[in-house]
Amino acid sequence: MGQMGTDCFSMADHKTSADYSAKNITVLEGLEPVRKRPGMYIGSTGPTGLHHMIWEVVDNSFDEAMAGHASLITIHLLPDNWVAVEDDGRGIPVDIHPEQKISALELVLTKLHAGGKFGGDASGYKVSGGLHGVGVSVVNALSDHLKAEIHRDGQVWVQEFKKGIPQGKVKAVGKTKKRGTIISFHSDKTIFETIEFELDTIIDHLRQQAYLTAGIRLNIVDKRDGAAEHPYGFYFEGGVASYVRHLNERKEAKQPNVFYVKKQNGALDVEVALQYTTEFYESVHCYANNIVNPGGGTHLAGFRTALTRVLNTYARDKGYIKEKDGNLTGDDTREGLTAVISVKLPEPQFEGQTKDKLGNPEARAAVEAVFGEAFQIFLEEHPRDAEEIIGKCLLSARARAAARAARDTVLRKGALEGMTLPGKLADCSSKDSKSTELYIVEGDSAGGSAKQGRNREYQAILPLRGKILNVERARLDKLLANNEVKSLVIALGTNIGEAFDIASLRYGRIIIMTDADVDGAHIRTLLLTLFYRHFPQLITEGHIYIAMPPLYRVQIGKQVRYAFTEEEREQHIKEMTGGQGAKGKATAGRPEAKAEGAQTDEETEDIVTNGIKVNIQRYKGLGEMNPDQLWETTMDPATRMMKLVTVEDAAIADETFDVLMGADVAPRKKFIQTHAKDVNNLDI
Repeated sequence: MGQMGTDCFSMADHKTSADYSAKNITVLEGLEPVRKRPGMYIGSTGPTGLHHMIWEVVDNSFDEAMAGHASLITIHLLPDNWVAVEDDGRGIPVDIHPEQKISALELVLTKLHAGGKFGGDASGYKVSGGLHGVGVSVVNALSDHLKAEIHRDGQVWVQEFKKGIPQGKVKAVGKTKKRGTIISFHSDKTIFETIEFELDTIIDHLRQQAYLTAGIRLNIVDKRDGAAEHPYGFYFEGGVASYVRHLNERKEAKQPNVFYVKKQNGALDVEVALQYTTEFYESVHCYANNIVNPGGGTHLAGFRTALTRVLNTYARDKGYIKEKDGNLTGDDTREGLTAVISVKLPEPQFEGQTKDKLGNPEARAAVEAVFGEAFQIFLEEHPRDAEEIIGKCLLSARARAAARAARDTVLRKGALEGMTLPGKLADCSSKDSKSTELYIVEGDSAGGSAKQGRNREYQAILPLRGKILNVERARLDKLLANNEVKSLVIALGTNIGEAFDIASLRYGRIIIMTDADVDGAHIRTLLLTLFYRHFPQLITEGHIYIAMPPLYRVQIGKQVRYAFTEEEREQHIKEMTGGQGAKGKATAGRPEAKAEGAQTDEETEDIVTNGIKVNIQRYKGLGEMNPDQLWETTMDPATRMMKLVTVEDAAIADETFDVLMGADVAPRKKFIQTHAKDVNNLDI
């Protein structure tokens, strides 16, 4: 038997070898690899990757600023989704490179790993975020049109590119008294899912940069409406301490003073600020050479080590922790912490072109030494702050012990292994987590329709009765006392808190399916906050989705279409009748038959346009849909629309939730006043 297996393998291998030769090897030249695999360079082709295009160009301008050659950076959002990034730096060189025989400008825009930052101090850049020499050439490759305008040595130089290909040599087009670089680009719509930039995303990112680079002016000018300009400007002199104060604007501080240190350790500049709040979750932001590191890295590791060590030492020295008591854990010392860690170093080593995580081992040692020493002094010099911080940590330790006991009591081993699943869970027959789906639905009515309309083999339904607990204002022990949250945790199978294990996840997709009204949006936000706070790995690994049910059903005879917006409804009516949308003559509507348990207060009307009778049904809730309608529109993998939840989405939801449900009334009032005019389809 073993010999037969060997012979079979040899025959297959011989056939494969014959089909695989040198002609199968493809060499991607120039910028081709970028256009072929854009995700390797910018992370994704979705909104996150699109905005990364701006960050890559802006990073070059910041490198000029950190080197002392620029003081003003302006981002212009132009009509037709064009973006221009302008700085008053030295301007990219335009002279001919001695080896490559093309201009330095063309070289950095068309060649990967070409740049002026590989030469250390001799390059003029002591620290830099763009050390890979990849960023601006990637932007050029992924733009269908890019224009570089250089103001240098009294001349204006211009060169244009299409999909990374030069449309001619760089040439002087006039005189100038200015200096600097202007990179204008139009993202390639054949590569990106969308090429429309979000102003709020740009503002949030650049505000961070302004905090990190004290004394640099940042302007954002939105000219996309073609008429009025909408300028935004940032300028801060307080460094990352100002940033911490900004992050805690809507939070209640535990300590009166913001801790701040900025000091050089060898070749590294270390800057750290922190403040504790009454919140239950940490908010730590890491940067290396002004580049945000969402995954943290060695500078974060050094900070956490020093934080826990210094607080334990101080607490024992002052008698807050008795000899017989155990030390504070890292989780205890980080509850309610808001911190910003910024390092600047000559040769940063990032994990990937997107620079998610810093890898330099020297950064850990530098941050641990600088922060540890300064924080120890801060506690001694500010006993009131120290008392509040230690008190917060000790309370966290006691609450964590209570949460552990609650978790062990509530989430027994049998429950987590599926022996005792929640009674209201309509489970699926398949146990293959890669193909199974859990729909979290709002109420028994929607749950009834979903249970009847689903595919029982791989779709499970968990109805929620009412709104879940506000997890933003509750520790884990209180969280597990909530029946709805408890049922969800048991259904997921992963456990929660310290015992979380993603390998035990029972469903590959967790889909939030709520009504398209205010209550539905509220429940959706509560669930997103729950996942963001207690199950972040489910988000980062792409398990959380939001179902997108339609708002309207348009029917003419046996022809039926569904619409997700009023505009789409009007378009369907025009296409189906050749008329003018829903402006025809209305007639009396009639309710259709519903599934057992479904609501009957639907909105339906008949209109006549171009002599054709059109029935329009507006769904006020999922429970108004017949099971077959719910399946066809929202649950059938072939026709449904779903939104994958990313970390960015959850973070925005979390921030919005803090505004709307927090203790501070002023931000909530401002939010409502600002967005009230944008509300559509409000059910009252």
